[in-house]
Amino acid sequence: MTRSRAGRAARRGTATAGEAASAGAPAGGEATGGEATRGEATRGEAAAGRGATGPGPSGLRIVADDDAGRAAAIAVLRAGGVVALPTDTVYGIAVALETPGGIERLFAVKRRPPEKGIALLLAEAEQAYRFGERTAAAAALATAFWPGPLTLVLRARTDVALPEVLRGGAPTVGVRLPDHATPRALAAELGPLPTTSANLSGAPDALDAAEVVAQLGDALDLVLDGGRTRGAVPSTVVDVTGDEARILRHGAIEDDRIELALRG
Repeated sequence: MTRSRAGRAARRGTATAGEAASAGAPAGGEATGGEATRGEATRGEAAAGRGATGPGPSGLRIVADDDAGRAAAIAVLRAGGVVALPTDTVYGIAVALETPGGIERLFAVKRRPPEKGIALLLAEAEQAYRFGERTAAAAALATAFWPGPLTLVLRARTDVALPEVLRGGAPTVGVRLPDHATPRALAAELGPLPTTSANLSGAPDALDAAEVVAQLGDALDLVLDGGRTRGAVPSTVVDVTGDEARILRHGAIEDDRIELALRG
């Protein structure tokens, strides 16, 4: 595939939401937060914008997004729990990839149909190619926009086992390297994290911990409170599996910038 062909496709070949789902594209985004205060907080304190740790509804822990909070999140993820976290776009919810039934639990928390794929958040770009095939278009877009609000849909490697539910039944996998220290730190410790937006399916994206708690509440085990996200729009999703790249979801990166990067 030439980059110029991919660039033309990026302009013309946009897909429907159904196509995005069948290609393994995530239906939500991710985000960055401001500095949170240390300590513990109830749901009401989180709603007032004070990050912390402590019991929320039905014992949900809300913890500051600092070193101690990230350590707590890693422990919860290792134990099979669901964690809400800030990224560079909107808040997301994550599980460890190796957790039995973990991805199914993400669907249940969001009340989302299981045929939609879930993306992996990465610690570094090379993690993407542990699970998906590298293409010229993928390399060009990753170089231009990673870390950042771009999800690439790669053809899944046939020599690496991935849960079918992660891929939404498609032969593809969505990957993203966020421009936020928290998800990258968790992925560095645990490996790429299956992550989807921290909202009920069809509801507005959550831009702070209070919005996460209001929508998902005690369906979660822990919330990392990083304050309000600096982004408010989910990632752009681009399918780079074929001869021509296709934009599956318009997002934080404008279409013309995608086309320009593909042209090189």
